[in-house]
Amino acid sequence: MKILKNILILFLGMSVVFSCTDLETELLDSEAGADANNEFIKYTEDRALEFLQSSYNSLATFTDQNNIYALGTHTSDELIPPTRGVDWGDNGVWRTLHAHNWDATHASVLGAWNNIHQNAFATNGIIFSDVSAETDAAARFMRAFYTYHAMDMFGQVPFREVTDGPDVDPKVFSRTEAFDFIISDLETALPHLPSIGPSPTNAQASKATANYLLAKMYLNKAVYFADNPAGPYTFDNADMDRVIEHVDAITADGYSLDPDFFNVFTANESPEIIFTSPNGSGQNRWMMTLHYDQNPSGWNGFTTLADFYNKFEDQDSRIGQEAAKDGSEFGGIGKGFLIGQQFTRNGDILIDSRSQKPLQFTPEVPLAGAATEKGIRAIKYHPADHGQYILMRYADAYLMKAEALFRKGETSEALDMVNNLRSIRGASTLNSLDESILLDERGRELYWEGYRRTDQIRFGTFTDTWDHKSVTDEFRVLYPIPSIAVASNPNLEQNPGY
Repeated sequence: MKILKNILILFLGMSVVFSCTDLETELLDSEAGADANNEFIKYTEDRALEFLQSSYNSLATFTDQNNIYALGTHTSDELIPPTRGVDWGDNGVWRTLHAHNWDATHASVLGAWNNIHQNAFATNGIIFSDVSAETDAAARFMRAFYTYHAMDMFGQVPFREVTDGPDVDPKVFSRTEAFDFIISDLETALPHLPSIGPSPTNAQASKATANYLLAKMYLNKAVYFADNPAGPYTFDNADMDRVIEHVDAITADGYSLDPDFFNVFTANESPEIIFTSPNGSGQNRWMMTLHYDQNPSGWNGFTTLADFYNKFEDQDSRIGQEAAKDGSEFGGIGKGFLIGQQFTRNGDILIDSRSQKPLQFTPEVPLAGAATEKGIRAIKYHPADHGQYILMRYADAYLMKAEALFRKGETSEALDMVNNLRSIRGASTLNSLDESILLDERGRELYWEGYRRTDQIRFGTFTDTWDHKSVTDEFRVLYPIPSIAVASNPNLEQNPGY
């Protein structure tokens, strides 16, 4: 018999409808799972390892331009998804995200909910089984990783035991309960995870991945425990000490800043890469932004905003790297922000096949009715040398420590850290540090990597206005629970404002 086919039988009570994407991962069939009486049969070690690898492979969901990535980045001040004629119209789903007008029926809200909870639940069988301490630890990390995103985006987290039948409504953790649950998983896992240094294919749980997620949790604890999810937030020094402790542990495992910013996103060795998706690369990141007439041809889609681009100094290496124009396969495409005249692989002026004019990307871009040349494109993963898709890297951890020091009042040390990073990136030295400067520095270092919404909420700017976004509703710091989930699980309550 086929058991756990798409883990549907046990998963119905999570109120999930499975969505189809180009990154869909086939889940395992197994003799382990529920028997004819819906009683769970524990996995063998070999089967548990297969399910664990399936969980790693499912990290490809983070490489999609939709769902989890869309909720983390399209709703921020660093990316805009303009409609270009009939392209990217999609019944307004992209414009709605940028303008902060989504509701509980939005496709990306449902898609993210499905992906997160499906993958979190898939680890429960491993943890319930009699497996090695190392396998249990890796499964607990993966459960914590997915549950973290549910807590961060939705606040409430439904949880189903593998022994629960489909007639049992999943219990629901509050945001603070989910926080404690994640911390417990990570602290239980940490002693049994391997110490793994930097690698271009760090596609497994390690002490560094657990320390990274623990640092992220404690940095944002004030947000998750706030009476009002929109703040104000009170950052406790003890929590900031935990951030510093966990980042220092990552450093002790051999991680450091890469002097070559764009090398991080290649298949080369980099001292920064902590955790990657083994079943997904950065291909979607260049496809979603490149123009039809560039090589490779892209989807002529997403751009950054002029105000975000203007946060960079000209000499900052993170702003871009000129195209080779040497006749190589992808020689006409630069790295970083693509602005102004675009070129062929041989250095000839690239002509837009639609307008028959030189293709020149401009800073200004409307949210709807955008011509093909409107908007500054962004390329971190280059088609010529991209590596695996990065989920965690050292520069983020480094900046988390600098922020923790700043929030403790140790501003001088925090400033030294930020200036050290800026020096490596070729940017000028700062004379002072405040919250606005810290947020900008995180943006300059981590743009389009999926962190921006969480950062903006923590710094109190997510409800501000920016180009083509005038909505300032505070309740939007949390996404709605999908309508179908609320309707099918009476333990869920819709988030306020929706």
